[in-house]
Amino acid sequence: MSQRRRPVTGEASVEQVREWCALAARAASDKKADDVVILAVGGILPAVTDAFVIASAPNARLVRTIAEEVEARVKEGGGPSPLHIEGLDDARWVLLDYGDFVVHVFLDEVRTFYDLERLWADAPRWEWELVDGPGGRAPQE
Repeated sequence: MSQRRRPVTGEASVEQVREWCALAARAASDKKADDVVILAVGGILPAVTDAFVIASAPNARLVRTIAEEVEARVKEGGGPSPLHIEGLDDARWVLLDYGDFVVHVFLDEVRTFYDLERLWADAPRWEWELVDGPGGRAPQE
């Protein structure tokens, strides 16, 4: 885990960011996203973000649906709205930037090409399937 005591924006605790990431991961999974992972990149990118949520889908329609579901569920769960969204037009790589975390939803072949998991291989992974909802405890990496 990052040595910082507060996430990038300073508006939420690290535990809250972990919960929002888990919520985003569950939302993506519920919409049939493939290979959903959370990478704790805060120790590597301390001034940029604390975590990447990465997911993929076999077609652009599903990529868009997953991104929209993630945005809705994070908001419904008491989380923030994205500061910026990119890629919804062609839905090959949709990026939802929440400041403290970034959600990447890829078309399968685009995810394979960019291979963020390899690029950030040194980043610990946060478990998300075991994390309780808001107020729950996130497991340690």
